[in-house]
Formats: sequence, structure tokens, C-alpha cells
Amino acid sequence: MTHALIVIDVQNDFCPGGALAVPNGDEIVAPINAMMPDFDAVILTQDWHPAGHSSFASSHPGKAPYDLVEMPYGPQVLWPDHCVQGTPGAEFHPDLRTDADLILRKGFRSAIDSYSAFFENDRTTPTGLEGYLRTRGIDRLTLVGLATDFCVHYSAVDAARLGFDVTVRTDACRAIDLDGSLAAAEQAMHDSGVTLA
Repeated sequence: MTHALIVIDVQNDFCPGGALAVPNGDEIVAPINAMMPDFDAVILTQDWHPAGHSSFASSHPGKAPYDLVEMPYGPQVLWPDHCVQGTPGAEFHPDLRTDADLILRKGFRSAIDSYSAFFENDRTTPTGLEGYLRTRGIDRLTLVGLATDFCVHYSAVDAARLGFDVTVRTDACRAIDLDGSLAAAEQAMHDSGVTLA
């Protein structure tokens, strides 16, 4: 069994001082770096939005960050502008080791958001990560990163649905926890067969 560490969106905008800061998001960098040598492969995901992305509240006149809107693919939380391609906020945290096997960029299609490392938010458009893992013979995944209740949660549930053996290391994740989103995410991951460690 080949085991990969998937590091979700440990980027400046999700860390303290960033545009969409996850509380204590920077605390996970050192533990993640320490874990990397224990895995057969390390994959980093990077939120990579074009300016004016449809998930930004600024793209919807009269709407505020964290408002919920209906998109063609379903409900979408509106976010502050974050992780815009080529900006310092989109860069990985400066202390994160980036000598990875693969860096996967997501959220680059302007009309659709992408929480999961496997699919866009329409739940059908693939990112290509599944194919990469299959061709590498990887069937066991450990997920860490930001944020537990959004991108980590969606990635873990999708990975389990695709038949991977999935563990989320909650000590190396941090959550936004928007209106109970952390508890809901943990329940959804548990119900999908994800191991929360």
C-alpha cells in the first residue's frame, strides 16, 4: 500500500494576517513539515483564483463576505477576495516545505469554486488528482491543512467516495467554523468512512 500526504491550501491568505485567515492557521506548518518524510509521496494543493472570481463577495453587488448565494452548481458561500493568482496571498506559507511530488492548483475556473482537491464544486469536474494517484499506485491518503471544515472536508469525503483509504490528522488542520460548519464537516467525514485521527 502506497501512502501519500496531501497538504491542503497552506497559503498566506489562510494564515493570520491573510485575507481569509483561519484562526491559528500557521500553527500547523511545523507539524506538517515534520510529517513529510514519513510518506511515500507529498502533494500540495494551492487555491489559485483569477481576479474577480465568482466565489468572491466583491463579484456580487450588494453581497457581503460569508453570504450564501445560489450558483448553477448549488449553494456557494461568498468569500473575501483571496488566493488571487500571482499575489503574495496565494503563495505557500514561507515556512512550509514545498519540495513536493506534485503541486495541484484548484479554483482557477472563474465561474466555479473548488474546495475539493478532487472535484470542482459541481462535484463532477475532476481536477486530475485521482488519475495521478492511481497511476502512482497510491491508495492510502492522509490529509492535513486548511480549512478543516471546507477544503479538507470536501477533499476527504471525495477521496473516500473514490475508494481511497483516508485519514484526516485533525492536529495538523485548523477550521474556520462558520455557523457550526466544523461539527457538520466532522460528522460528514465520519459518515463517509474517513478516519479522524
